[in-house]
Amino acid sequence: MTKKKTPESFLPLSTPVFHVLLALADGDKHGYVIAKEIARRTGNEVRLSAGTLYGIIKRLLEDTLIEESEERPDFSLDDERRRYYRLTKLGLRVAELEAERMERVLALARSKHVLGPQNA
Repeated sequence: MTKKKTPESFLPLSTPVFHVLLALADGDKHGYVIAKEIARRTGNEVRLSAGTLYGIIKRLLEDTLIEESEERPDFSLDDERRRYYRLTKLGLRVAELEAERMERVLALARSKHVLGPQNA
C-alpha cells in the first residue's frame, strides 16, 4: 500500500519543477507552451530541454501534482497529438507552499542585509 504524501513532503521544489507548476497556475498548457512560457518569464534564465521538461511532467503526473486535461482548444487551432496538462488541487497547494517558503527565505535574506528592503 502506498502512503499518501502530504503537500509539505514535496518541498523544497527544484527551480525547474516550480516553474512548471507556475506555468500551469493560470490554465491548461501543452509541453511546448510550458517551456516557452518559462523561458519568456525568466528572461531565458530557465530553459528546459524537451527531455528535462517531459521528465518533470512524467514525475508530476506520477505524484498527482498535475493531470492530463480533457479540454482542448478549438479543433482548427489544435494538433491532436498534443497533450494538455493542468494543476491538481494538490499541485496548486504544493506551489503555494513553495512560494511561501521562498518568501520566508527572502525575508531572512533581507534581515541579514543580503537583500535590500522590500519596496512598499
